Amino acid sequence: MVCTAAIVGAIASTIAVIAVLQRSAGTNSPTASMSPAPTRDTTPTPTPTPLTPAERLLADSGDANACVVSFAGEAILDAPVLEQRGLLYAHLPIPMREGAVFAGWYPSPQDAAAFAQASRINGADAVVCTDRQITLYGAWKSPQGVAAADVGVPILMYHQFTTRPEGESGWLRGNYAYIGDFDAHMAYLAQQQFYLPTWDELSAFIDGRLFLPARSAIVTDDDADQTWFDLAVPVIDAHKVLATSFMITAYRQDPAPSPYVLRRSHTHDMHQGGDNGDGRMVNWTADEIAADLVASAGVLGVKEVMAYPFGDYSDTAKQGVAQAGFTMARTIEPGYVRIGTDKLALPTIRIDYGMGLDAFIGLVGR
Repeated sequence: MVCTAAIVGAIASTIAVIAVLQRSAGTNSPTASMSPAPTRDTTPTPTPTPLTPAERLLADSGDANACVVSFAGEAILDAPVLEQRGLLYAHLPIPMREGAVFAGWYPSPQDAAAFAQASRINGADAVVCTDRQITLYGAWKSPQGVAAADVGVPILMYHQFTTRPEGESGWLRGNYAYIGDFDAHMAYLAQQQFYLPTWDELSAFIDGRLFLPARSAIVTDDDADQTWFDLAVPVIDAHKVLATSFMITAYRQDPAPSPYVLRRSHTHDMHQGGDNGDGRMVNWTADEIAADLVASAGVLGVKEVMAYPFGDYSDTAKQGVAQAGFTMARTIEPGYVRIGTDKLALPTIRIDYGMGLDAFIGLVGR
């Protein structure tokens, strides 16, 4: 009995000593003195909202005058484009839709629904932009409605200009428009809110893809005479009327004198007689014609449309024009551009000296 009690006591003492040693070791352990490991934050990082196509265009543009134009309306799927505030629209699309004809861009859905001509926007208009973004709304017409309208678009052809009401003398007298008459003509187009189609719009109109209103007109000048720069361009600027100057680039290569003036080709060096007395345009081969027009386009930076010198053209001339990459050509034959008109033989309305406002209105309409 005594022996057993002694053994039990010894065991208890040993356990007590071990416990004390363990407590002492735990107190001095480096692990015990460290702070608990921080709890890991498992909250997911928010995913940034992707930029819209319009926002992406703005983000990629470092231009403070950049304006993103977005498009809306039934069956309108065109991507936004970047324009320059204060400059004329340069990148407006012409949408296509089966069984419908595009009828233009408007600043509001209400204007689009009403086909409001006064507010219809195209490349003849300067970009007005707030907050660097704007939305335009498209409209559509039925092919039957477009056919019933039977619109004819006049391409007005001017040449030289004079400050003399009595006109100039000489065999070219008829080419000179009195600048007072020209001012009255342009004021009428502006005040009556005529629609001024761009050349790509005229092309789409001929194809039956774009509706143009009855009061539409295209203003052009042949030869880029100095009187065009000195007398006519200030009138163009004053009334903000889009006009095209057909330039003979072998003779002059002036930059566009106004945001409202488009430079287009009157050939490079074909505005002179050929071997048989007729113009070079009907004497040269298609390859020679194409080479001349390519040279002209190299100066102007654009092809699109040209004007035949002296109005001379032939099937070979048309072949050369197309071979050079031009899609349209204007003649001096009288008439109006309609759906289906030959794009390489566009008619014109010649403006001669002495044409007052009443006669002008009779040509372009009220």
